[in-house]
Amino acid sequence: MKTNLILSAASVFALTATTALADFELTILHTNDFHARFEPISAFDSGCSDEDNAAGECFGGTARLVTAIEEARARAENVILVDGGDQFQGSLFYTYYKGAMAAEFMNKLGYDAMTVGNHEFDDGPEVLRGFVDSVNFPILMSNADFSQEDLLVGAIKKSYVIEVGGEIIGLIGLTPQDTDELASPGDNINFLDPVESVQHQVDALTDMGVNKIIVLSHSGYNVDKRVAAETTGVDVIVGGHTNTYLSNLDEDAAGKYPTMVGDTAIVSAYAYGKFLGELNVYFDDNGKVLSAFGEPLIMDGNVAEDADTVARIDELAIPLDEIRNEVVAQTVAPIDGSRENCRAMECEMGNLVADAMLARVADQGIQIAIANGGGLRASIDAGEVTMGEVLTVLPFQNTLATFQISGAGVVAALENGVSQVEEGAGRFPQVAGLTYAFDATAEPGSRVSDVMVGGEPIDPDAIYGVVTNNYVRGGGDGYAIFATDAMNAYDYGPSLEEVVADYMAENGEYTPYLDGRITLK
Repeated sequence: MKTNLILSAASVFALTATTALADFELTILHTNDFHARFEPISAFDSGCSDEDNAAGECFGGTARLVTAIEEARARAENVILVDGGDQFQGSLFYTYYKGAMAAEFMNKLGYDAMTVGNHEFDDGPEVLRGFVDSVNFPILMSNADFSQEDLLVGAIKKSYVIEVGGEIIGLIGLTPQDTDELASPGDNINFLDPVESVQHQVDALTDMGVNKIIVLSHSGYNVDKRVAAETTGVDVIVGGHTNTYLSNLDEDAAGKYPTMVGDTAIVSAYAYGKFLGELNVYFDDNGKVLSAFGEPLIMDGNVAEDADTVARIDELAIPLDEIRNEVVAQTVAPIDGSRENCRAMECEMGNLVADAMLARVADQGIQIAIANGGGLRASIDAGEVTMGEVLTVLPFQNTLATFQISGAGVVAALENGVSQVEEGAGRFPQVAGLTYAFDATAEPGSRVSDVMVGGEPIDPDAIYGVVTNNYVRGGGDGYAIFATDAMNAYDYGPSLEEVVADYMAENGEYTPYLDGRITLK
């Protein structure tokens, strides 16, 4: 028996006082960073053909999650389903339907709560508010002051309590503190320190008599470990944001599932619906975690797809099919756009996108292209390249932005780009027309060296023409210097996905490559 409702302190005390004294087992099913991947994905996290899906070579998709969640609920007595944020953005489904499709399927899956991810703000508070109004579960965000944002006041909660099997569970939401740099929340929201914000909500819940507390954190694995270490009273953190894969079975995983920091269990299930996290937690009478164990469940071809869900997704895909099925190019080999590479080093997709950007505007006196690695959202497999695949790589509807800036400004931008490489931050700079080296062990702000433009050392006092996307030019991903120091800026060039598709088409069969333009010292 599970009840989702706001309980007063008196109600919580009354319920906990009458609960029988016995160890309590809770199964936490969780997803994170789904990014509108309602259909199955390939091994490259991009689109997967019907033929490959029928052959069992695809992963994820909402229809598999329906089956897996139903089976998980059947084998456990006390179950909740939660999400670590970033349901929005990542496929044509979001471009076309915004948050409406995510709301429909999250309601169908029966989520109990979700935290706000940075991408939930990609289209401003208006679209987020529409999503909040469409779901039948709470959306949580503890570390933000949104009292001046009328669209969100009263709509988003900092924490929430639910009753499961006669026990009260407290849920707290956490959003990236730098969301104002990562998305478009507007000027009326102030994002706050995660540790202080979580502790404040834990204290409030504890005062109500709640002793089982779960944080839904879209803040990344390192921040999750910090929150676990620097707060008291948090039992479980369900993570997101860094697409972290935790596992006890895969030696390439970022850590154990769960990762224990003190008495706090941290879990994360990669991204895109490729896994369903399943954590089993035993609590004693005082809410102390006695044990926590589990493993992300792979959503591969062995998980049956729910037929009704497949049919509904096919119906919703009809308006998109003409766009995404158009073949725009060929590639002789897979183009690597993996997160772990494009946010840490030169990657094939970064070279493709930066080259395409520079080629489009080189006749305008532009010498340098800088593309944020976080703007590259998938790889592309070998063979035909469809517009749908290009849009999966570049889903943000960005436009080319050109401007002039000093060589010193370019170097400062590169320093920003590599300042959080150890965290896998999306600001990592993929480039064209320029080469550079960086030392990830040096202090941020002094990592970049050997910057060359056109084969010559960059001149700090010279003025260079630069192309990027309108998000980065406006200061996104920490590139504030482009917003403050850019001269003759024009942010309304052609759409980035069209630029890349045209570039590939013009160059015949595309061959992915690396050429040493970014060097790690």
